[in-house]
Amino acid sequence: MEMHTWAFKYIRTFELLQKSARIDFTQGYQEGRWDGLLNGSPASIKRSGLSDSILRFAINLYGAPPLEGKEFAAYRARANVETIVGTALVVQLPTGDYMDDKLINLGTNRFTFRPQFGVVHNRGKWSMELTGAVWLYTDNNDFFNGNKLEQDPYYTIQTHLIYTFRPGFWTAASAGYGYGGESTVSGVEKNDIRENLAWALSFGFPITRQLGVKFAYRAIRAKESIGQDSNNIGAAFSIFW
Repeated sequence: MEMHTWAFKYIRTFELLQKSARIDFTQGYQEGRWDGLLNGSPASIKRSGLSDSILRFAINLYGAPPLEGKEFAAYRARANVETIVGTALVVQLPTGDYMDDKLINLGTNRFTFRPQFGVVHNRGKWSMELTGAVWLYTDNNDFFNGNKLEQDPYYTIQTHLIYTFRPGFWTAASAGYGYGGESTVSGVEKNDIRENLAWALSFGFPITRQLGVKFAYRAIRAKESIGQDSNNIGAAFSIFW
C-alpha cells in the first residue's frame, strides 16, 4: 500500500475551570493504492477522498497554568523543572468516504473514542512524555457484503524524549506499543489480535515568530500475522496567532 495524506488541523487553546485546555479538529484528504494477490492473481485498487474527521479535547489536571503573552513567557523562563499531568478524549467521526460493497475504504463508518492520560516532565531543555490510551470502537453495521463488524478495545502506550534548542526549535525521539483490537464479523471471531511496535524521529524549527515547520519519520512493525509494516514520512506547516 502507498498512501498520500493532506490534512488541515485547527487548534484552539483556552482556560477552563482555571486549567489550560485545548480543542483540536483535523480533516484529511487521502489518495491510496493497494497492490497484492487476490485468489492467487495480481490485483490493485485505488481510493481517493476524505478521511474520517477527528475531534480532540484535552485539559491539564496539574501544572502549566493558563497564561497569555508576557505572563506565559515569564512563567516558561522560570519553570526550569516542571511536571504536567493531563487527560484527553479523541473522537473519530464516521465522515470519511465509505462504500459498503467494498472491503478497502478510506472511512471506517463507525465512531472511535480514544480516552488518553499523560504525564510530561520538563527539566531544562529536556522534556519527557508518557501517554496511555485505549481505542473504543462502535459497531459497523454496514460492513462488507452486508456483515456487521465489531472490534475489541485496542490499548496503546507511547513515550517521547524531546530536546528544545530554543523556543520553536526542537527534536524528538519516540516509541510506542499497541495490543488488542480483535474483530468479530457477524458473530464470528476472526482471531486477529493486533500487536504493533512503533518508533519515530521528528524535528521542528521556526521560520518567524508565527510560522513553523515540522518534519517526521515514523515506522510501525506488526508483531502478529495480522497488521502491516509501514514507513511514514510527514511534513507540517504551522501558523500561530
